[in-house]
Amino acid sequence: MTAADDVLLEAARLAEAGEPFALATVVRVERPASTRRGDRALVTADGAVRGWIGGACSEPIVVREALRALEDGEPRVVLIGPPGRGGAAPSDVVVAESSCASEGTVEVLIEPGRPKPLLAVVGSSPAAVTLAKLAEVVGWRVSSEVGERSDAVVVATMGHGDEDALAAAVAGGAGYIGLVASSKRAGVVLAALRERGLDEEALASIRSPAGLDLGPVAQEEIAVAILAELVAWRQARRAAAEPLLVEALDPVCGMTVAVSPAAESAVHEGVTYYFCHAGCRERFEADPAAYLTGNAGISH
Repeated sequence: MTAADDVLLEAARLAEAGEPFALATVVRVERPASTRRGDRALVTADGAVRGWIGGACSEPIVVREALRALEDGEPRVVLIGPPGRGGAAPSDVVVAESSCASEGTVEVLIEPGRPKPLLAVVGSSPAAVTLAKLAEVVGWRVSSEVGERSDAVVVATMGHGDEDALAAAVAGGAGYIGLVASSKRAGVVLAALRERGLDEEALASIRSPAGLDLGPVAQEEIAVAILAELVAWRQARRAAAEPLLVEALDPVCGMTVAVSPAAESAVHEGVTYYFCHAGCRERFEADPAAYLTGNAGISH
């Protein structure tokens, strides 16, 4: 098994676990270059790289563009080379100039792997069965049990274990928790959860009746109303999410790099500076004053 195969296996594992990643594949090389067509790497949301996608000049560019791809969900082709090489590139290709001495050019396809949210639908009522089917159609992973990784939980058991499922959803930190029940039944369930020790903040996170208010409707229509609310909740969560990509300027070579836990960095007089690779960081640490002509760092 090749290193590229290992990367694909890791991609499958991350997808199964619901972890975001971007897959970067070298599709074209002009020598000299330290990579070959078909080389692959994974970039995770924290900027870590697993696999091989090129040397110290290519890697930070791939990380930066991979995090951009994870944010907008769009694949992209990135052309990495010395200044002046990208003039004839198609308009849909991202051209990134490298500051390395190598005259090689590398073209990389970056494909974002954004995980589908996990919805736990508890119960076998018509509303639960219909919701599980519809959610898969619109791109959710669906489970019948509440787990620690559940993004959303809908309890539609019609009174068979509501309290246990809702308590597990609250304990697991699900972002959306809905209960399909009448107002009277919901009051009884919430009272029981209060007796179990759940505080008012936790109880307020439970939506009942779950879904948009459509008035008296059939069980299958209740599922549609809940799905609509879930889609709106998912969009709002995306809009409120912290950006994955924060950029900084390498004060030594001038390259724009992604700020991440995996990036090369150094702190000088309370300011953190980020670098494309260890060589730039070492040059900076040897004589910071020689490179501090602009504000390229992040203050603490």
